[in-house]
Amino acid sequence: MAFTAKDVQALREKTNVGMMDCKKALVEADGDMDKAIDILREKGLATAAKKSSRIAAEGVIGLYSDGSASALVELNCETDFVGNGAEFKALANQIAKTVVESKPADVDALLAATISDGSISVNDAIQELFLKVRENLKLRRFVLVEGTAVSYIHGGGSVGVLVSFDTNAADNAEFVAMGKNIAMQVAAMSPAYLDEASVPADVVEKERVINLAQMNEDPKMAKIIEGKIKKFYTEVCLLDQTFVRSDLFDGSVSGYVAQVAKEIGADIKVTGFVRLAKGEGIEKRVDDFAAEVAGMVK
Repeated sequence: MAFTAKDVQALREKTNVGMMDCKKALVEADGDMDKAIDILREKGLATAAKKSSRIAAEGVIGLYSDGSASALVELNCETDFVGNGAEFKALANQIAKTVVESKPADVDALLAATISDGSISVNDAIQELFLKVRENLKLRRFVLVEGTAVSYIHGGGSVGVLVSFDTNAADNAEFVAMGKNIAMQVAAMSPAYLDEASVPADVVEKERVINLAQMNEDPKMAKIIEGKIKKFYTEVCLLDQTFVRSDLFDGSVSGYVAQVAKEIGADIKVTGFVRLAKGEGIEKRVDDFAAEVAGMVK
């Protein structure tokens, strides 16, 4: 039995499943709409679609690096129980490896890519795991950093960091240890910018206006305001921040980098960083347990 694009659209509207999966189901069902719906239900796709609106703010940050490129991915689920599972974490890391190997342009391209060390797409691999855990799973975002980068994963995958460098000492153990310490700094202090030059002019001006207003716009306070701007840099710029491992170095992050570079006789420049935290920016559902109980006894 033949079917048309309108049939595919109709099946999608009935099941809320993706167009390609609907088309495959209709092909398998020889155009029979009811049979196609049963096929989608048997594969769990219709169930997955129903659960896709549920909030997935838990999960893990996956990591992979091959020395020439590194990737972080955020794979979300609904509960910590699933997010802490070995299979879930392994899938996140496998997807990160796919990013390094395939270098996709965006999340859609990554979902369509063949997963590393496998024969199915990333999307299908996620679907297979869904059929086991029965939670809404979502590949939210990824970052790819090419060149020399040092990574750090905090809290079993709650935060992932990559710090990129321009250096002639990439294989030096002391350099790697230093890079790890800086990545830990990023995880702990969450800087917004690399250095003062990276801070947009409008952000600096806004900070200056706020400080001026706090001082009743007294021009005589200009030097104090500039001092406050300098302090602002030490809070939001990685290289200006006070290095948290004071047991290793007492001073700024840039000073720590310079000291290690001198000690090992190498050129080391921090060129950037990226920090991903699971569920960052996702509005989580807040359950009022007391109100729920009260409602049950009315």
